[in-house]
Amino acid sequence: MVSSLTVAALGGLGVLAPVGNRRALAATRRTLVVERRSLDIKGKAASVFGIRQPDGSAGLALDPGERFQVELANKAGEDTVIHWHGQTPPNIQDGVTETGSALIAAGGTQSYDFAPRPGTHWMHSHHGLQEQLLMAAPLVVHSAEDLKLDAQVVTVLLHDFTFRPPEEVLAQLVGDGSHAPAMAMPGMAGGERTGHMMPGGRSGHIVAGPPATRHAMELNDIDYDAYLANDRTLDDPLVVRTERSGRVRIRLINGATSTAFWIDFGAIEASVIAVDGNLVRPVKGSRFPLAQGQRLDLLVTMPAAGGTVPVLAQREGDRARTGIILATPDAAVTRMADQAEAAAAPIGLSLEERLAAQPPLVARQPDVTHRITLDGSMTPYIWSIENRTWATHRPLRVKSGQRVVVEMVNRSTMAHPMHLHGHHFQVVALNGKPVQGAMRDTVLVPFNGTVRIAFDADNPGRWLLHCHNLFHMARGMMTEVVYGPV
Repeated sequence: MVSSLTVAALGGLGVLAPVGNRRALAATRRTLVVERRSLDIKGKAASVFGIRQPDGSAGLALDPGERFQVELANKAGEDTVIHWHGQTPPNIQDGVTETGSALIAAGGTQSYDFAPRPGTHWMHSHHGLQEQLLMAAPLVVHSAEDLKLDAQVVTVLLHDFTFRPPEEVLAQLVGDGSHAPAMAMPGMAGGERTGHMMPGGRSGHIVAGPPATRHAMELNDIDYDAYLANDRTLDDPLVVRTERSGRVRIRLINGATSTAFWIDFGAIEASVIAVDGNLVRPVKGSRFPLAQGQRLDLLVTMPAAGGTVPVLAQREGDRARTGIILATPDAAVTRMADQAEAAAAPIGLSLEERLAAQPPLVARQPDVTHRITLDGSMTPYIWSIENRTWATHRPLRVKSGQRVVVEMVNRSTMAHPMHLHGHHFQVVALNGKPVQGAMRDTVLVPFNGTVRIAFDADNPGRWLLHCHNLFHMARGMMTEVVYGPV
């Protein structure tokens, strides 16, 4: 079965390459295959999914000016649909059955054709719980500016992994959301901070907020067997050789279904140059938060004397970590422990507060404002928007051409990385404080926090807005933005 979703007149094919030969980029049809594969994870075989090109490479990297012309073959042995996270295609090509895309039957093929958005993006299943079984891959669209940046490029996809079937994991969450009592830890602003490490690494509670309103926050709701960087643990990490004093651009993608990370460079300073595929004014540091679904482009300079630079991703509220190692020629690579010395704090808005888009949205007054609440708890394990799950959701209605503002207020017991399909938005307020923040497609709304975003309604259709914790979405935290009469 072949179904064509080709859409004409979405930008010409005759875009000239930005290099000196003025070579016109021909229409290049790429092939992607969704299939089963086997991984060795901590010495144990695991059957997972993959999205690969015929040569075995994961995902796609497109040249500047190249259209997204893809033939997607489903050899996974079951129905699926793939969402192009970060892209803004016509609605029918978004890869979401709830808003119009068709499932790709086992053995079937689907065609896509649209003008892609440059930047670090990714692709993943939007059907059932397949994403937890690693049905995900990078999607990098190079720009003309990329070619001017003298830096080696390394793309890293993070994931969390369990040997248990994801349906079993979800059934356990729904059937038993109980937790052991928390243990007091001092030092959280705005209230008491407590924490409890559950067997297998799950984090327990943090109590925060003013005494009259505070309640327990959950950091991690699933015990995972491993955390992966490009399919590998720190038992056998990816080692990338670099030049001494060379610059490295790291395209980091958090493809984990239920895990937020701290990205840690240790004593080395790095610069954030883009988030979710959008350029920002560079922000320097050695430690950066990265929520589920988000991306960070980081620039780091290798030591002139040579050596290694571990790029580590440590799970919030936990000691568990994964990562890769950058190493200059002949530098000795020593094994890194997959447990840090201390548990990491919760991630939050510390980076978000420092980000500024380059360029920002054109200034204008909003035409429509939607205010929504994020609700839910571990017991019962139900997550919702406006106390409505997807089954009874109330769409956010917009009209083409409007400047739309959405304010998200988190009243639930966990932080939520909220992802909007079909658009990129600017973060314009954090906890009530106006900012000229980053352009994004996924933003963290922290526990007891409020985030306001703004976007232009320039892509008609029905577009999901949901939490990018897969299990929260599966249990109801999803609505949609719908174009039409308001």
